[in-house]
Amino acid sequence: MKYRRLGKTDLKVSVVGVGTWQFGGDWGKDFDQREVDEILTRAKELGINLLDTAECYGPHHMSENFIGDFLSRDRREDWVIASKFGHQWHEQWENAWDAKQIRIQLEESLKALRTDYIDLYQFHSGSDEVFNNDEMWTMLDKQVQAGTIRNLGISIGSNRNIYQTDKAAELNAKAIQVVYNRLDQAPEEEVLPSCLKQDLGVLARVPLASGYLSGKYKPGTVFSDKVRRNRDQDEINAKLKLVEEIRQKEVPEGVNMAEWALAWCLKHPAVSCVIPGCKSVDQVEMNAKAVEQDLVNEEHPGAWK
Repeated sequence: MKYRRLGKTDLKVSVVGVGTWQFGGDWGKDFDQREVDEILTRAKELGINLLDTAECYGPHHMSENFIGDFLSRDRREDWVIASKFGHQWHEQWENAWDAKQIRIQLEESLKALRTDYIDLYQFHSGSDEVFNNDEMWTMLDKQVQAGTIRNLGISIGSNRNIYQTDKAAELNAKAIQVVYNRLDQAPEEEVLPSCLKQDLGVLARVPLASGYLSGKYKPGTVFSDKVRRNRDQDEINAKLKLVEEIRQKEVPEGVNMAEWALAWCLKHPAVSCVIPGCKSVDQVEMNAKAVEQDLVNEEHPGAWK
């Protein structure tokens, strides 16, 4: 595994992390604790140390609870835990951006994660209107001072949201999470340059483009999972055709496309870590192999010295 500095934090993060949205059951599979334990145990063996989760990955902090159960039997200090705030569950998901609501979310996340601090606590895909809330940021800053939050971050809902990105340093946020992959390079225009200018860490989410860049699907594939099945089939076919062109023109012969796609993200000088989801130990192992690709340069400006 290779490691990079996460922006202006003192965090040393593996360049490949584990995204845990799938643990909430929204990716066509329900997990149990044994399966989560196997995935996270193997991730640790491979040198992965960053887990990205959220208050709304499954009802009642489901993903965080799975992680917390695992952490209660492991060494908490070996992990960098990134979570998020802005939503609450009352029979359905609701936005919750009031400072008091977020304080409750933080307390619930800490309880679910079985920890007394979160390494990176991220504003979760809110609008610019709710982002401009001095009371919220003042409360969060107090939690940083108290040590329950080690660092603040912003998970931007749109990968072109330069407004929230540009405000990060002013708000003492030290990392940006953004959708970035070979099929969606929009962050390269403004967001990633702003991150470099401010020395912000970057977590690249959806690095495999919701599985399109996994190399498993050919044009004509019809998806059954609820994430992709409602997409226009013509749009799906167009994406899969583009993926096939990329495979033929850009991916070296004999190289696994998913490994290449993760390494492609990591070659950008702003990116600290990719956070692909994974549903099995095999997928964790495949993701970790991205560090073997030549695109992952040891001389990256964020490489841990």
